[in-house]
Amino acid sequence: AQDSCSHQCGELLGTCSCQVTCQSLGNCCPDYKEFCLQISPYSGSLMGGKDFLIENTALNDSSVLICRFKQKIKTSGYVDKDGNAHCISPLLYETGFIPFEVSTDDGLTFPYSGTWLSVHHSKVSDGEKCTLVNETKWQYYGTPNTDGNLTLTWTHQTLAETHINIEVWGYQETGDSYSEKWLAEWKYLYTLAREIPNTGKFSFIPVPAKGSYSAWDFGILRIASSSYSDGQNIQSIWSSEHALAWHLGKDFRNDPNEWATAKCIEWDRKEEKLPNFMEEIIDCPCTLAQARADTGRFHTDYGCDIEKGSVCTYHPGAVHCVRAVQASPQYAAGQQCCYDATGTQILTHDSTGGSTPDRGHDWGSPPFMKPPRIPGFSHWLYDVISFYYCCLWSDNCHIYMKKRPSSDCRTYRPPRAASAFGDPHFITFDGLNFTFKGQGEYTLVESDLSSLRVQGRTQQAHFPNGTGAQVTGLSAVAMQENNSDVIEVRYSEDLNLEVLLNQKAVSFSEQRWMDLKGLFLHSTADQNITVMFSSGSGVEIRGSGGFLTLTVLLPEKFMNHTQGLFGVMNGNIEDEYTFRNKTTVSVHASPQQLFEFGAN
Repeated sequence: AQDSCSHQCGELLGTCSCQVTCQSLGNCCPDYKEFCLQISPYSGSLMGGKDFLIENTALNDSSVLICRFKQKIKTSGYVDKDGNAHCISPLLYETGFIPFEVSTDDGLTFPYSGTWLSVHHSKVSDGEKCTLVNETKWQYYGTPNTDGNLTLTWTHQTLAETHINIEVWGYQETGDSYSEKWLAEWKYLYTLAREIPNTGKFSFIPVPAKGSYSAWDFGILRIASSSYSDGQNIQSIWSSEHALAWHLGKDFRNDPNEWATAKCIEWDRKEEKLPNFMEEIIDCPCTLAQARADTGRFHTDYGCDIEKGSVCTYHPGAVHCVRAVQASPQYAAGQQCCYDATGTQILTHDSTGGSTPDRGHDWGSPPFMKPPRIPGFSHWLYDVISFYYCCLWSDNCHIYMKKRPSSDCRTYRPPRAASAFGDPHFITFDGLNFTFKGQGEYTLVESDLSSLRVQGRTQQAHFPNGTGAQVTGLSAVAMQENNSDVIEVRYSEDLNLEVLLNQKAVSFSEQRWMDLKGLFLHSTADQNITVMFSSGSGVEIRGSGGFLTLTVLLPEKFMNHTQGLFGVMNGNIEDEYTFRNKTTVSVHASPQQLFEFGAN
């Protein structure tokens, strides 16, 4: 029928809509919820294997379900005894929202569609992974004083199976670095334990892996049902990725220091031949305060977070590290900056706990899919396993630090900030303060440099009993840069902060960080929203007392490239009220003149 959403999600039809906005507009086609899928959970690791439920769609249990991701990767779905449909997420080499479709006729047609959020493997909750008990022991196994049993634990209820297999997978990148032929691959290697009872615990004494498998030194474990053949995209539980010391060969066990030294020297030689990424990464903020304030360009490093007790395994002496949000333009490299208790940046030539830059950005970078942009794993291959070779399994850290020296802060310039708060008070980038009482939609800042646009809506406050107050404030902010996704933050009817992604409400119940098109989105537990655009510009929003408080942070390159209520960012306070036609009004303008400026 023409008014069905079958195969039509996201489209506006003649008589009704299959777009996300149809729910607020009240013009959805009758079967919108059946074909445009809502799922739970909505996110999982990019390694795949997660079972998710499809809501609002009842199917008969004879249906043969196939779930297809990105129009090509297929996994088998199933219908449970209550008639609920389920899909299994696949192994992906990217993070972000991934479109998927569902077929109920064994793959002939795919009328149902939705999106799955693929996330960095370290962003998955601990309960979803299997745990390497005393992980350090796994990663140092075979080095002096490290031997005995290893233990793996997991939540056995996750897999409704009586018997399971434990598989070993390895990660590699093949082909010439930075060439078209450079490819990433997770490869099933062998099965460590077969058909063991699904009790949630397994202990073993590791032996060197057979044959060529012992050459794989970076990988992961996977627990899956023993009723399937090895290495398939099926429901499974992954461990965290780790250095595979425990399965390395006799040559490693006989003399770990010699083996690792040889590997370290080989890595050093390979690095010599690769392009120098250091010249194009951003310098570090000079102090911890600057690093935590520059939210458009830097974000907390999960491995060393002052708000989570400063557990900084790889950076002794540090209390907090941040990573540059954006990968560098050509080589997709990353920057990391660490700080001590006095707030001073730690440099590697003073201490091994210092900040080290990364050939592979830990969080990956768009368009993902190929090295060195694979989230987490490219970074492990270039910057982490090499740290084991040189610093942890042998005493050659000077070799590693020579190739990964800290960037200092000589060229770092803090961003300029403009803000709006209360009954709207404005502070421009150049520091002019004014109050603006207009109601309606206004351009706060726009820039020809990156087509950045931030717009705000101001309106009267409403009390719970519905009466208006004599106070105006910011009630909604929308933003976009170039052709990025559009983010809107607003107060909903029940005075909760609501975030819309391309007009669809976003839930932060499972993930606080999202990799989106042209931007990253982060929400803290107490609803401080940060949007980080690829230009390095950042927008921070929080709610207070029924109005939004907004700060826009722009790097120095935006100088002389802004207009709007936040003024012309150029260090000159006199030309803040510049109209689109470049005429200016005095900064001592009357409320009426200010109003005309805002309307322009």
